[in-house]
Amino acid sequence: MNPRWLPAALLRASPALIAFVVLAWAGDLAPGDAALAAILVILALVLLAAPLYLGLARLRAAVDLMAENDAARPEVESSSPAIRELWLAIMRWARASRAAAQARELEIDTAQLVLHHLPDPLLVLDEKRRIARTNEAADILLGPNLADRDLAVALRQPPLLAAADAVLRGDGDRLVEFDLTDPVDRHFSARIVPLTPARADGSAVLILHDVTVLKRSERLRADFAANASHELRTPLASLIGFIETLRGPARDDMGAHDRFLGIMAEQSARMGRLVEDLLSLSKIEMNEHQSPTERVDIADLLNRVVNGLDQRAANRGMVIRTIVPPDLPPALGDADELAQVFQNLVDNAIKYARSGTAITVEVAPSSKRPAALAIAIRDQGDGIPREHLARLTERFYRVDTARSRELGGTGLGLAIVKHIVNHHRGVLEIDSELGRGSVFTIHLPMAGAPAPATA
Repeated sequence: MNPRWLPAALLRASPALIAFVVLAWAGDLAPGDAALAAILVILALVLLAAPLYLGLARLRAAVDLMAENDAARPEVESSSPAIRELWLAIMRWARASRAAAQARELEIDTAQLVLHHLPDPLLVLDEKRRIARTNEAADILLGPNLADRDLAVALRQPPLLAAADAVLRGDGDRLVEFDLTDPVDRHFSARIVPLTPARADGSAVLILHDVTVLKRSERLRADFAANASHELRTPLASLIGFIETLRGPARDDMGAHDRFLGIMAEQSARMGRLVEDLLSLSKIEMNEHQSPTERVDIADLLNRVVNGLDQRAANRGMVIRTIVPPDLPPALGDADELAQVFQNLVDNAIKYARSGTAITVEVAPSSKRPAALAIAIRDQGDGIPREHLARLTERFYRVDTARSRELGGTGLGLAIVKHIVNHHRGVLEIDSELGRGSVFTIHLPMAGAPAPATA
């Protein structure tokens, strides 16, 4: 007989053996036969348990293999229905657990990826204020290899460190603002929150937000309001003073009437130019995000601007020369706005250059940008000191305030030029040398070339 068939044969015979023992206990069998029957029953019971034991052993081996190798898919063979059902239940649980683990891993990987690429620097602090983790933005701002170091190593800001200590003690969220001066001045807002409110280990998350641009914008808005008020207040005060004088002491003085009315006309014109420039600047800023799409003949546009200013230049003994190559390709832009740019720049050259000199307007392919034209307005004035060049396009900024006002400037001309050039996705360059004059160069994209995006 095949030994593998023995358990099954005994299982089939076990009911007869049990009946045999029952009869022995009832006194129907001889004592020797009853003992033999008992032995046979015990053997039958052992053989009955053997498949279960072997199945459990195979089940354990399969589970151990799956624990060591997540990809393993062992098979468990057993003649016991209970073992087979148990193995199927384990396999269902394993599949469900594996799917849940994969979902958790995906969530964790996604969260780590998002945190790593957040634009704001992020630091995770442990209960001892040591840096447990950083993201890429934090590494760029504060430097790499900050793990396991105290927060003070990365940010030596007493208000920030005090706020971090308070949060780690369980005192709730904190919001702190501070400045970093290396390598450039920057202003940051720091928010510190407990990592998980339910945890008692005191860990926290520190998120930094660069608010430099916001602070600068607030300061510029405040400066703009103050400057605009000042620029309007001065001519307005003059008008009010002259009106009061004409209505009072100079009521019958016709000579004073003519003189005062002339001054009032000048001050009114100054206020009108200022309001016009403010409205123009506001309109340009509102549409700055939409680049123009017209094809503009730069040669024709420059000729019209120069012809309109020739007489003013001649009044100062100056001449305006234009150098425009033939077959010049059109530029991409808005003709009215570009006319305003060139008129402002040529008008400034007439105002501030030395009398009897020449102003040159030259057009050439740009050497700084591909598929672009460079329009340079060059004067022979006194030049501008280097330290002023970076601020020339700020609103109301003047190198010589008194001279600018005397010449009728509003302090907004170059600010308007800068915004129009930005609107055209172009570049404004300013170069100047004391005693030799200044050059203002506009780089504009040619029509048909893709306009570069601005930052």
